[in-house]
Amino acid sequence: MTRHEAIFADRHAVVTGASRGIGSTIAAALAAQGARVSLMGRNADNLNTVATAIGGTSRAAALVTDVTNADSVSAAFEKARQQFGPVNILINNAGQATSAKFTDTDEALWNRIMGVNLTGTYLCARQAVPDMLRIGSGRIVNIASIAGLRGAAYISAYAASKHAVIGLTRSLALEFATKNITVNAVCPGYTDTDIVRDAIANIMRKTGRSEAEALEALVATNPQKRLITPDEVAHTVLWLCGPGAESITGQSIVIAGGEVT
Repeated sequence: MTRHEAIFADRHAVVTGASRGIGSTIAAALAAQGARVSLMGRNADNLNTVATAIGGTSRAAALVTDVTNADSVSAAFEKARQQFGPVNILINNAGQATSAKFTDTDEALWNRIMGVNLTGTYLCARQAVPDMLRIGSGRIVNIASIAGLRGAAYISAYAASKHAVIGLTRSLALEFATKNITVNAVCPGYTDTDIVRDAIANIMRKTGRSEAEALEALVATNPQKRLITPDEVAHTVLWLCGPGAESITGQSIVIAGGEVT
């Protein structure tokens, strides 16, 4: 594909949680379509590996960032602008998922989950929106979860944080509807990432189930009886950010094999 054919040629995309899993897959997909990508995350080595795979410093910037900290986010966005200019696209992907009984969900766990999943989304949007208003266009995609549309046992903090992300998504979409800025959420079911592999290991450890049995338990609510792939999430993100999706805003797109919420 030549540069002039690339959908996102010379647009600047910021992807948080970009060091692995869904985030790195989205970053690579955006870069393959011409975007210059600022990769934000906490693991410098992983971020640099992803940046090199995408195309090096001319196409990707690896920025160690704590999305829960306003100063860290501000500094990272300033470095991103210095390298690639104002932000056209923001993908809020950074997230944490921890399973715990509600009676075991102490304040530290609650605040950690809320800090990454909700406050991180808020802080990054606060940095990106002024750029988009100046440019006259922008695309924000928040990676939520099907747990943001329905609750589930043992994930009270996670489900609450993702419900809040969807509420923020809808509110921002309405606030900027006349500014050519769309804001949407993507809500995957269980996806084939390190987080889910850790969840499978946790089920095996706590219940004595085999790996196959633990996986079966996770995908039980998915009518297709399988894990979602990071590529499927990335394809949806590209669609929401690309031409033809200008009127799609404030939506929560479920990628979960036919689960009905």
